[in-house]
Amino acid sequence: MFAVLAQGIQRGSNALVSRARLVGILYLVVGLVVIGAFALSVPAKTVSTLRFSGGGDPVQLPVLPLPTLATNLVVGAGIIAIGAWQLARGFKRANVALGLSFALLVVAFVLWSIRGETINVTGLLQATLLRAVPFLLGALSGIMCERSGVINIAIEGMMLIACLVSVVATNIFGGNLWLGLAAGIASGAIVGALHAWLSIQYKVDQIISGTVINIFATGATNYFNLRVLQVAQNLNDTHTFDALPIPVLSQIPIIGRVLFSQNILVYAALILMFAVNFMLFSTRWGLRTRAVGEHPRAADTLGINVYRIRYINVIIGGMLAALAGCFLTLGDVGRFDKLMTNGRGFIALAAMIFGNWTPFGSFASSLIFGFADSLQLNLQIISSVIPSDFLLMAPYLVTIVALVGLVGRTIPPAADGKPYDKD
Repeated sequence: MFAVLAQGIQRGSNALVSRARLVGILYLVVGLVVIGAFALSVPAKTVSTLRFSGGGDPVQLPVLPLPTLATNLVVGAGIIAIGAWQLARGFKRANVALGLSFALLVVAFVLWSIRGETINVTGLLQATLLRAVPFLLGALSGIMCERSGVINIAIEGMMLIACLVSVVATNIFGGNLWLGLAAGIASGAIVGALHAWLSIQYKVDQIISGTVINIFATGATNYFNLRVLQVAQNLNDTHTFDALPIPVLSQIPIIGRVLFSQNILVYAALILMFAVNFMLFSTRWGLRTRAVGEHPRAADTLGINVYRIRYINVIIGGMLAALAGCFLTLGDVGRFDKLMTNGRGFIALAAMIFGNWTPFGSFASSLIFGFADSLQLNLQIISSVIPSDFLLMAPYLVTIVALVGLVGRTIPPAADGKPYDKD
């Protein structure tokens, strides 16, 4: 028996060594690509300029001109050094090496993309947080549902319905954004209850149930937009929540604009991230939720009402997804447009998986997707050398790369997607 155990340990050790070597080789390749594609392809005298403050900022920071060729040579060499160290010694914290390599790659890409131009880094980071909010809220929705054992791919549909309801309700209530927000969140609760009813009560395949809701949301909102909003255009024009700079904190250079000069919905999303994390991992309800998502039969034998836990969590998940939709209209655009969610619900699911079904991990993932989204908008404005069609694909390419890289590494709740039969 000990011989078999030793062989198993040896095989596991060999697998880890092989994976570490593969990762090290990957870093080396990425470093060489940075040098070849992002450094040597740029004329020697080209300068990429980073700006860190805007015209209205209380503190004006100096601009930072960087020679594109030399800087990217250094960045590429840094990534190669990380790969060489990985091959020789390995990293005790592989995520740190991955994060550092990714950050260096992003720096090289940005400098290469804006060569000869100027980009406002603070504005880019502020837009990153703004763009990350719907992904974060959608991911929190998925976490609430899937931690209790119910797959929710209807986040896209819930967001889309809330987008429409929030705008129409705001105009019906005389431009009251808070009543429009409440109506949008209520619509999410209703759709969430429908998904829970189909999935829990009638044990409909949860993927099918979510798909049906997405199809219904697409058709219903398109029909309403065509038949009603195109005629009564006064129902589709509203203002948005204003930015609420936090006194003193908003005056901090860079950080003040990024974190403390946002609107109320951004602050709400960040507060909800902490609240969901606290609820899941520090309260009795969270313990019961995780128990139901991992082993509902065992939870049932301890007197936990599996159905009730799942119903409540899916409804809360619907409300969080609806809040993401309300943010797109009442917090950003101020109107409803056809299919305006544009796949954000599915990207939110990717952020949830990338974050390993945790709120903080999902937030970090959302920032990556939000950065890709805001970067492509900034590059289009400054007339980057990259074709605009390719820039529009950036958030979705990042999603695909993230999911492919996580195959076999993330573990969902054990009972996720499995209907529970009490009898």
